[in-house]
Amino acid sequence: MQLSGQPVTIIGAGVSGLAVALAFARHGAEVTVLEQADAIRDVGAGLQISPNGAAVLRALGLMPAVEAASVRATAVNLIDGPTGNGVARLDLTRLGLDQGYHFLHRADLIGLLADAAKTAGVALRLVSRVTGVSLAGPRPEVSLADGSRIEAALLIGADGLHSPTRAALNGAAKPFFTGQVAWRALIPAEPGILPEVEVHMGPGRHLVSYPLRGGSLRNIVAVEERVRWAEESWTLRDDAIDLQLAFEGFSPRVRGWLAQIEDPWLWGLFRHPVAATWGKALSEGGVVILGDAAHPMLPFLAQGAAMALEDAWVLVETLARHDDLTAAIAAYTALRKPRTARVVATANRNARAYHLSGAARAVGQTGLGLVGRFAPGLLLSRYDWLYRHDVTAAF
Repeated sequence: MQLSGQPVTIIGAGVSGLAVALAFARHGAEVTVLEQADAIRDVGAGLQISPNGAAVLRALGLMPAVEAASVRATAVNLIDGPTGNGVARLDLTRLGLDQGYHFLHRADLIGLLADAAKTAGVALRLVSRVTGVSLAGPRPEVSLADGSRIEAALLIGADGLHSPTRAALNGAAKPFFTGQVAWRALIPAEPGILPEVEVHMGPGRHLVSYPLRGGSLRNIVAVEERVRWAEESWTLRDDAIDLQLAFEGFSPRVRGWLAQIEDPWLWGLFRHPVAATWGKALSEGGVVILGDAAHPMLPFLAQGAAMALEDAWVLVETLARHDDLTAAIAAYTALRKPRTARVVATANRNARAYHLSGAARAVGQTGLGLVGRFAPGLLLSRYDWLYRHDVTAAF
């Protein structure tokens, strides 16, 4: 379809919403982003941008800014949580890719995308909380909390886990609690922090850490299996004592980090199905979803941001190359749904592998150690399908 001059309304100014807004604007579309917050703030925590996500940022012209704002990663270290002993090391420099593997504060990535989008002519409309999306008429209709309504020629739902746009296309979602909760926090980094991911694994729990902002901060995400339910929200606080007790059997190094946390964020981890329907053409318009609205995933493969970036690029380029909206949506879905479903499934498996106990844990760690020692490239090559895939090369 002709994107130059095409009015596009996007719900959500997160990674997926701003990336797709920038991609549309580069094609000359007239883009408006609806964001419920009253400002783009310094919120969130760390993101890992693997080479497949970095390829999209490069194609959008943002890699110089990303390089300046991020820490370039060199390795993933798998560590036995209770003892602190190394289990296996994945050397990320073996990827040998120009895009690299980056650690980036979410707020910094959002800021880069927002600045680029506004420079490209995108209109960012703040304090615009969407309460519902209707597909009953010839065009998608968006209802806002202030009582107003917007008809959209082309509506893009980048509205996250609790997406009204996904609900309009697929009905109410039915996620289920995984029996896991996660804490996140930032602490000052110690001098000489290495540019590596550390995954400290233990029975029923694990902790991931890596540096941010030039090595001045240490990002921490800690996950525990539990029966008690927690809300699926990024805005809940928890008592730091609960976090410290959950990892009291871990190494002194990990306990030392946790002792510095005063007010961690807590959220429950829920498993969502990949959306059955990703878009729909109406008689005078259409609607499409991407990112967490289409395929929410557990944080055990660090691919949420990268998949959102891939979605954004593929969606816009697919629309630009099809005259018919129905055909474009079908092509976009065919390109993205199988890949994101595989990422979701892989993340689910990692959750189990990190939390092994008893004999299974001993066998698993011994196997990882042997592979890491005698075939160090093998562990990383298992993810060639993920990291070496460049969606920008297909268009």
